[in-house]
Amino acid sequence: MRPKVRSRLRIFLGKKYYTYRRYLDWYFGRKKYASTKDDNLLPYVYFSHKTPTLRKLKDVDMWYQYNKIINLNIALKRLNNIIIKPGETFSYWRMIGKPTKRKGYVEGMALFYGGYKAEVGGGLCQLSNLIYWMTLHTPLTVTERYRHSYDVFPDSNRTQPFGSGATCVYNYRDLQIYNGTDDIYQLHLTLSQEELAGEWRTEKEPCFKYEVYEKEHSISHEYWGGYIRHNVICRRCYDMDGQLLNDEFITENHALMMYQPFLEECASTRLL
Repeated sequence: MRPKVRSRLRIFLGKKYYTYRRYLDWYFGRKKYASTKDDNLLPYVYFSHKTPTLRKLKDVDMWYQYNKIINLNIALKRLNNIIIKPGETFSYWRMIGKPTKRKGYVEGMALFYGGYKAEVGGGLCQLSNLIYWMTLHTPLTVTERYRHSYDVFPDSNRTQPFGSGATCVYNYRDLQIYNGTDDIYQLHLTLSQEELAGEWRTEKEPCFKYEVYEKEHSISHEYWGGYIRHNVICRRCYDMDGQLLNDEFITENHALMMYQPFLEECASTRLL
Protein backbone atom coordinates (compact mmCIF):
# COMPACT_ATOMS: atom_id res chain seq x y z
CA MET A 1 0.00 0.00 0.00
CA ARG A 2 2.89 2.36 -0.55
CA PRO A 3 1.28 5.49 -2.07
CA LYS A 4 1.58 5.77 -5.84
CA VAL A 5 2.32 9.12 -7.44
CA ARG A 6 0.28 9.49 -10.63
CA SER A 7 0.49 12.32 -13.14
CA ARG A 8 -2.45 14.65 -13.74
CA LEU A 9 -2.83 13.15 -17.21
CA ARG A 10 -2.99 9.62 -15.79
CA ILE A 11 -5.63 10.69 -13.27
CA PHE A 12 -7.67 12.51 -15.95
CA LEU A 13 -7.62 9.61 -18.39
CA GLY A 14 -8.38 7.09 -15.66
CA LYS A 15 -11.44 9.03 -14.54
CA LYS A 16 -12.73 9.31 -18.12
CA TYR A 17 -12.32 5.59 -18.71
CA TYR A 18 -14.10 4.48 -15.54
CA THR A 19 -16.82 7.13 -15.88
CA TYR A 20 -17.86 6.02 -19.37
CA ARG A 21 -17.59 2.37 -18.45
CA ARG A 22 -20.11 3.07 -15.68
CA TYR A 23 -22.49 4.74 -18.11
CA LEU A 24 -22.36 1.65 -20.32
CA ASP A 25 -23.19 -0.53 -17.33
CA TRP A 26 -26.10 1.69 -16.28
CA TYR A 27 -27.79 1.88 -19.64
CA PHE A 28 -26.84 -1.36 -21.37
CA GLY A 29 -26.23 -3.77 -18.49
CA ARG A 30 -28.64 -6.43 -17.31
CA LYS A 31 -29.34 -5.05 -13.84
CA LYS A 32 -32.81 -3.77 -13.05
CA TYR A 33 -32.26 -0.51 -11.20
CA ALA A 34 -34.65 0.86 -8.60
CA SER A 35 -36.41 4.04 -9.74
CA THR A 36 -39.81 4.11 -8.00
CA LYS A 37 -40.45 6.60 -5.19
CA ASP A 38 -43.43 6.58 -2.85
CA ASP A 39 -44.11 9.24 -0.22
CA ASN A 40 -46.35 6.79 1.63
CA LEU A 41 -43.99 5.17 4.10
CA LEU A 42 -43.89 1.41 4.53
CA PRO A 43 -45.15 0.38 8.00
CA TYR A 44 -42.05 -1.20 9.61
CA VAL A 45 -38.61 0.25 10.37
CA TYR A 46 -35.91 -2.39 9.87
CA PHE A 47 -33.02 -0.21 10.99
CA SER A 48 -32.40 3.49 11.59
CA HIS A 49 -29.30 5.59 12.24
CA LYS A 50 -28.24 9.23 12.43
CA THR A 51 -24.97 11.16 12.27
CA PRO A 52 -24.10 14.78 13.16
CA THR A 53 -23.90 17.17 10.21
CA LEU A 54 -21.48 19.67 11.78
CA ARG A 55 -18.15 18.15 12.75
CA LYS A 56 -15.20 20.11 14.06
CA LEU A 57 -12.21 18.75 12.20
CA LYS A 58 -8.64 19.74 12.97
CA ASP A 59 -7.39 22.51 10.65
CA VAL A 60 -10.57 22.40 8.51
CA ASP A 61 -12.68 25.56 8.09
CA MET A 62 -16.32 25.21 9.12
CA TRP A 63 -17.62 26.61 5.82
CA TYR A 64 -16.95 23.14 4.36
CA GLN A 65 -19.46 21.74 6.83
CA TYR A 66 -22.13 24.35 6.14
CA ASN A 67 -21.78 23.84 2.39
CA LYS A 68 -21.97 20.09 2.93
CA ILE A 69 -25.45 20.52 4.38
CA ILE A 70 -26.53 22.33 1.20
CA ASN A 71 -25.19 19.49 -0.93
CA LEU A 72 -26.74 16.81 1.27
CA ASN A 73 -30.13 18.47 1.05
CA ILE A 74 -30.09 18.39 -2.76
CA ALA A 75 -28.92 14.77 -2.95
CA LEU A 76 -31.34 13.65 -0.26
CA LYS A 77 -34.33 14.81 -2.33
CA ARG A 78 -33.20 12.50 -5.13
CA LEU A 79 -32.98 9.45 -2.85
CA ASN A 80 -35.68 9.98 -0.25
CA ASN A 81 -38.44 7.35 -0.20
CA ILE A 82 -36.95 5.30 -3.03
CA ILE A 83 -38.48 1.82 -3.23
CA ILE A 84 -36.32 -1.25 -3.89
CA LYS A 85 -38.45 -4.13 -5.11
CA PRO A 86 -37.29 -7.77 -5.08
CA GLY A 87 -34.69 -8.28 -7.81
CA GLU A 88 -33.87 -4.57 -8.11
CA THR A 89 -30.55 -2.82 -7.47
CA PHE A 90 -30.16 0.58 -5.81
CA SER A 91 -27.40 2.71 -7.36
CA TYR A 92 -26.35 5.74 -5.32
CA TRP A 93 -25.00 7.78 -8.23
CA ARG A 94 -27.59 6.70 -10.77
CA MET A 95 -30.28 8.14 -8.52
CA ILE A 96 -28.44 11.32 -7.54
CA GLY A 97 -26.86 12.19 -10.88
CA LYS A 98 -23.76 14.29 -11.38
CA PRO A 99 -23.39 17.09 -8.78
CA THR A 100 -23.07 20.40 -10.67
CA LYS A 101 -23.40 24.10 -9.89
CA ARG A 102 -26.39 24.26 -12.23
CA LYS A 103 -28.25 21.89 -9.91
CA GLY A 104 -27.42 24.05 -6.90
CA TYR A 105 -24.44 22.14 -5.53
CA VAL A 106 -21.68 24.19 -3.93
CA GLU A 107 -18.06 23.51 -3.00
CA GLY A 108 -17.60 21.20 -0.04
CA MET A 109 -14.83 19.06 1.34
CA ALA A 110 -13.70 16.07 -0.70
CA LEU A 111 -10.92 13.74 0.40
CA PHE A 112 -8.17 13.57 -2.21
CA TYR A 113 -5.00 11.44 -2.10
CA GLY A 114 -4.59 11.64 1.64
CA GLY A 115 -5.68 15.24 2.02
CA TYR A 116 -8.75 17.23 1.15
CA LYS A 117 -9.82 19.85 -1.36
CA ALA A 118 -12.84 21.98 -2.22
CA GLU A 119 -15.04 20.30 -4.80
CA VAL A 120 -18.54 20.95 -6.10
CA GLY A 121 -20.79 18.45 -4.35
CA GLY A 122 -18.22 17.73 -1.65
CA GLY A 123 -19.48 16.09 1.53
CA LEU A 124 -21.84 13.54 -0.02
CA CYS A 125 -19.81 10.68 1.45
CA GLN A 126 -21.63 11.25 4.71
CA LEU A 127 -24.83 10.15 2.99
CA SER A 128 -23.27 7.07 1.35
CA ASN A 129 -21.67 6.18 4.71
CA LEU A 130 -25.06 6.34 6.42
CA ILE A 131 -26.81 4.21 3.79
CA TYR A 132 -24.04 1.60 3.81
CA TRP A 133 -24.04 1.31 7.60
CA MET A 134 -27.81 0.94 7.72
CA THR A 135 -27.80 -1.64 4.93
CA LEU A 136 -25.40 -3.86 6.89
CA HIS A 137 -28.20 -4.16 9.47
CA THR A 138 -30.75 -5.52 6.97
CA PRO A 139 -31.07 -8.60 4.71
CA LEU A 140 -30.26 -6.40 1.69
CA THR A 141 -27.00 -7.23 -0.12
CA VAL A 142 -24.25 -4.68 -0.76
CA THR A 143 -22.91 -5.60 -4.21
CA GLU A 144 -20.59 -2.63 -4.69
CA ARG A 145 -18.82 -0.53 -2.08
CA TYR A 146 -15.46 1.26 -1.91
CA ARG A 147 -13.41 1.94 1.17
CA HIS A 148 -11.31 5.00 1.86
CA SER A 149 -7.68 4.39 0.90
CA TYR A 150 -6.45 6.99 3.39
CA ASP A 151 -7.10 7.42 7.10
CA VAL A 152 -7.07 11.22 7.25
CA PHE A 153 -8.35 12.25 10.69
CA PRO A 154 -7.59 10.75 14.13
CA ASP A 155 -10.39 8.94 15.96
CA SER A 156 -12.39 10.85 18.53
CA ASN A 157 -15.69 9.71 20.05
CA ARG A 158 -15.98 6.98 17.42
CA THR A 159 -19.20 4.95 17.67
CA GLN A 160 -18.74 2.76 14.58
CA PRO A 161 -15.84 0.50 13.61
CA PHE A 162 -13.04 1.94 11.52
CA GLY A 163 -13.70 1.31 7.82
CA SER A 164 -17.47 0.90 8.13
CA GLY A 165 -18.25 3.65 5.63
CA ALA A 166 -18.50 3.82 1.84
CA THR A 167 -16.60 6.45 -0.12
CA CYS A 168 -18.23 7.83 -3.27
CA VAL A 169 -16.84 9.52 -6.38
CA TYR A 170 -19.12 10.29 -9.31
CA ASN A 171 -19.82 7.98 -10.93
CA TYR A 172 -17.35 5.14 -10.91
CA ARG A 173 -17.10 4.71 -7.12
CA ASP A 174 -20.71 3.83 -6.57
CA LEU A 175 -22.68 2.24 -3.74
CA GLN A 176 -24.96 -0.47 -5.07
CA ILE A 177 -27.43 -2.53 -3.03
CA TYR A 178 -29.36 -5.54 -4.30
CA ASN A 179 -32.70 -6.70 -2.94
CA GLY A 180 -32.47 -10.47 -3.05
CA THR A 181 -35.36 -10.93 -0.64
CA ASP A 182 -39.07 -11.40 -1.32
CA ASP A 183 -39.96 -8.12 0.41
CA ILE A 184 -40.08 -4.48 -0.65
CA TYR A 185 -37.69 -2.03 1.06
CA GLN A 186 -37.87 1.76 1.27
CA LEU A 187 -35.13 4.26 2.09
CA HIS A 188 -36.37 7.21 4.15
CA LEU A 189 -34.03 10.15 4.89
CA THR A 190 -34.25 13.42 6.84
CA LEU A 191 -31.81 16.29 7.28
CA SER A 192 -31.50 19.16 9.75
CA GLN A 193 -28.74 21.57 10.72
CA GLU A 194 -27.78 19.15 13.49
CA GLU A 195 -28.08 15.67 12.01
CA LEU A 196 -28.54 13.44 8.99
CA ALA A 197 -30.92 10.58 9.73
CA GLY A 198 -32.14 7.60 7.77
CA GLU A 199 -34.02 4.35 8.00
CA TRP A 200 -34.71 1.28 5.94
CA ARG A 201 -38.41 0.48 6.06
CA THR A 202 -40.24 -2.70 5.00
CA GLU A 203 -43.74 -3.94 4.34
CA LYS A 204 -43.35 -6.83 6.79
CA GLU A 205 -42.21 -6.96 10.39
CA PRO A 206 -38.43 -7.64 10.63
CA CYS A 207 -37.37 -11.23 11.27
CA PHE A 208 -33.68 -10.68 12.01
CA LYS A 209 -31.37 -8.42 14.02
CA TYR A 210 -27.76 -7.68 13.11
CA GLU A 211 -24.61 -6.78 15.02
CA VAL A 212 -21.74 -5.30 12.97
CA TYR A 213 -18.30 -5.47 14.60
CA GLU A 214 -14.60 -5.32 13.81
CA LYS A 215 -11.78 -7.74 14.55
CA GLU A 216 -8.09 -8.08 13.77
CA HIS A 217 -7.55 -4.34 14.09
CA SER A 218 -3.88 -3.42 13.76
CA ILE A 219 -1.47 -0.68 12.74
CA SER A 220 1.68 -1.67 10.90
CA HIS A 221 4.84 0.38 10.34
CA GLU A 222 5.84 -0.23 6.73
CA TYR A 223 9.39 -0.55 5.44
CA TRP A 224 9.02 2.69 3.45
CA GLY A 225 8.23 4.68 6.60
CA GLY A 226 4.44 5.06 6.60
CA TYR A 227 1.76 3.46 8.76
CA ILE A 228 -1.07 1.26 7.50
CA ARG A 229 -4.25 0.63 9.46
CA HIS A 230 -6.00 -2.73 9.02
CA ASN A 231 -9.17 -4.38 10.24
CA VAL A 232 -11.89 -6.85 9.31
CA ILE A 233 -15.62 -6.04 9.46
CA CYS A 234 -17.96 -8.90 10.35
CA ARG A 235 -21.64 -9.29 11.10
CA ARG A 236 -23.66 -11.47 13.44
CA CYS A 237 -27.25 -12.30 12.56
CA TYR A 238 -29.81 -13.14 15.27
CA ASP A 239 -33.46 -14.08 15.22
CA MET A 240 -35.86 -11.86 17.13
CA ASP A 241 -35.44 -14.04 20.23
CA GLY A 242 -31.70 -13.33 20.31
CA GLN A 243 -30.58 -16.72 18.96
CA LEU A 244 -27.37 -16.47 16.90
CA LEU A 245 -27.99 -17.68 13.36
CA ASN A 246 -24.87 -16.65 11.49
CA ASP A 247 -21.53 -14.90 11.87
CA GLU A 248 -20.16 -13.73 8.53
CA PHE A 249 -17.26 -11.81 7.01
CA ILE A 250 -18.25 -8.49 5.41
CA THR A 251 -15.08 -6.76 4.25
CA GLU A 252 -11.42 -6.11 4.97
CA ASN A 253 -9.96 -2.60 5.21
CA HIS A 254 -6.47 -1.25 4.64
CA ALA A 255 -5.80 2.50 4.81
CA LEU A 256 -2.69 4.66 4.72
CA MET A 257 -2.58 6.76 7.90
CA MET A 258 -2.02 10.47 7.29
CA TYR A 259 -1.22 11.23 10.95
CA GLN A 260 1.07 9.74 13.56
CA PRO A 261 -0.59 6.73 15.21
CA PHE A 262 -1.01 6.29 18.95
CA LEU A 263 -1.80 9.98 19.42
CA GLU A 264 -3.82 10.87 22.47
CA GLU A 265 -7.48 11.50 21.77
CA CYS A 266 -7.90 15.04 20.50
CA ALA A 267 -10.75 17.39 19.77
CA SER A 268 -10.86 16.57 16.09
CA THR A 269 -13.45 14.10 14.80
CA ARG A 270 -12.65 11.40 12.29
CA LEU A 271 -14.54 11.01 9.06
CA LEU A 272 -15.71 7.47 8.31
